[in-house]
Amino acid sequence: MAEKNEFFQSETVQNFNKEIEKYYLGPLWNAIPDLMHKQPAPHAQAYLWKWETLYKKLMEAKDIFTPNRGGERRAIYLQNPGLTNRQPWGWASTTQTLYAAVQLILPGETAPSHRHTQSALRFIIEGQGAYSIVQGERIFMEEGDFLTTPQTLWHGHSHPGDKPMIWMDCLDIPTIYALGGTFFESYPEKIEQPSVPDNYSAMRYAGGMVRPISDRSSKIAPLGSFKWAQTLAALHGLSRFEPDPFDGYAVEYINPSNGLTANPTIAAWMQKLPNGFRSKAHRHTHSTIYQVFKGAGYTVINGEQFHWSKGDFFVVPNWAWHEHVVTSSEDAYLFSCSDLPIMEKFNLEREEAYEENQGHQQIVKEFVPLLP
Repeated sequence: MAEKNEFFQSETVQNFNKEIEKYYLGPLWNAIPDLMHKQPAPHAQAYLWKWETLYKKLMEAKDIFTPNRGGERRAIYLQNPGLTNRQPWGWASTTQTLYAAVQLILPGETAPSHRHTQSALRFIIEGQGAYSIVQGERIFMEEGDFLTTPQTLWHGHSHPGDKPMIWMDCLDIPTIYALGGTFFESYPEKIEQPSVPDNYSAMRYAGGMVRPISDRSSKIAPLGSFKWAQTLAALHGLSRFEPDPFDGYAVEYINPSNGLTANPTIAAWMQKLPNGFRSKAHRHTHSTIYQVFKGAGYTVINGEQFHWSKGDFFVVPNWAWHEHVVTSSEDAYLFSCSDLPIMEKFNLEREEAYEENQGHQQIVKEFVPLLP
């Protein structure tokens, strides 16, 4: 990386820079120190959204916005405060590369089917009775389920049940927007109709980590729904052994036909952090969005303490030191999604352990969340 040079601030250089700007040209000699850092310097900030704030605003939104009034979905996205200067709409950026939102559907409502070049995933936070229909398969959702909808697949939602349902959405909207690759198409009718039995893919994979022989060749989404009971069983199996010092007991949702991430550009994990667990700190190039499914504790991110409890969301930006501590009497379960596949595709992924103070950061400040 080039260092900043006092000569480049001289009147001669500045006048020349202004002259070439008239021709839509730029001075690399001045720009390179700001554009090519010695290590990642993301604009995204570490941040935490409390569940009580998200829930209150969703309940207010239900009386104003309905699928019949347009807008496709009743979803409130998590806008990273460090990325609000991105226009339009802050690119809906929760991290540099990913969008996350909370979505509410009420009994009797239908959100129309559409498809797009953004990949999407869902983690079910609360409620039951609603379904997503993806490429003709109705997938009925329960708390703790993980659903995947890779790019260009038709998908819509409907709720024949009797209780409101809330889930987390994560998409690669900022990445696709930055690359100029956005395509969006509405389904010709309001919502796609079933073409296979309900919960078809989950029934095909009822045996867990065995696959139908017809899925030996790679498919984009052979398994659309990962049930919470199977995920929990996998975590219980891991719990018989020593936890990972950084991530506790963690499993990754994968595409069973090729072993890759369930969504091509978004990795999704479920972590179990046992009661009393204190991880060591590390950092990595990929950024992560966490949803606290169960339990309570705090995460230290670059020396700042973020207290979390059930329902909260928080962001660990890329290349930020972070460690988790569980303070609740019950185990904590954290769902997370990250841009790890993007970083790996560009050969940018790196990881580093925190070596000082036996692997633990000094807490220098405490995050204060915004409450309604």
